[in-house]
Amino acid sequence: MKKFTTILLASAMSLTAMTALAVDKVTLQLKWVTQAQFAGYYVAQDKGFYEAEDLDVEIKPGGPDIAPTQVIAGGGADVVLDWMPSALAAREKGVALVNIAQPFKSSGMMLTCRKDSGITSPADFKGKTLGVWFFGNEYPFLSWMSKLGFSTDGGDDGVTVLKQGFNVDPILQKQAACVSTMTYNEYWQIIDAGLSADDLITFKYEDQGVATLEDGMYVLEDNLKDVAFSDKMARFVRASMKGWEYAEANPDEAADIILENDASGAQTEEHQRRMMREISKLTAGSNGGTLDEADYQRTVDVLLAGGADVITKQPEGAWTHAITDAAKM
Repeated sequence: MKKFTTILLASAMSLTAMTALAVDKVTLQLKWVTQAQFAGYYVAQDKGFYEAEDLDVEIKPGGPDIAPTQVIAGGGADVVLDWMPSALAAREKGVALVNIAQPFKSSGMMLTCRKDSGITSPADFKGKTLGVWFFGNEYPFLSWMSKLGFSTDGGDDGVTVLKQGFNVDPILQKQAACVSTMTYNEYWQIIDAGLSADDLITFKYEDQGVATLEDGMYVLEDNLKDVAFSDKMARFVRASMKGWEYAEANPDEAADIILENDASGAQTEEHQRRMMREISKLTAGSNGGTLDEADYQRTVDVLLAGGADVITKQPEGAWTHAITDAAKM
């Protein structure tokens, strides 16, 4: 009996070891620091959705000196989150990124302007100083200015571009008439700093017909040739979208999970809960992360029509439904 028990114990230990070996590691590189913008991934991790798919996911926060494209090109991540203009520009330059899922259906990008600058419509941008993020975030702005016919070299007939840091100081200090903001983040930083909604006028890229897709999941094209990698990504997307669905349904809990994972301690409960509610408006209708071909083409058309040389030709192979299709099986 003792010998039989020993055999059973050994078999159980062997099975446990095999199960442990079966867990696949995934490294995800975020576009920015830990915040509700990435709630779906942290929720999936916290609620065990990744574990249920036999995945061990490492979530790497981003920052001002971290470019997701460079991280994945250097082998530092399996999948990255990036805005489509940046991803398409990188693809044309030789980093073959492929969109495998698109959790964000709508754009949250805006220009937020002081009313006392005299701006009442985009036509009034002429001759003004506008704050713009760079590191790939400038592409939608440059396309918009080109569409408006405004030079970005300054002067009375163009706009002066202020390279904006990742804060809203230029508008508070009147260094710029407008600054780049997201509906879920920097706009509220301006409000919290003392300006009221009545002091401001906002221009959403969605409303101006120049919106491009944000926060998609991207992998390297060559990796998709590996069946095991593709299977791992399908499980990752399935668990991540489950995380997003949970976050949309439970925004305050999702924000609390973000706060628990914020190593910097810089985030506040009020800001993250407010951000999560705004983020839910952008992820709504994402259809399990399946990229809408019309949304993709709109992004490409905006970039090509803008004349800013973000991309110079119609991309090929820049997205696939294969992973989201597999994730839904």
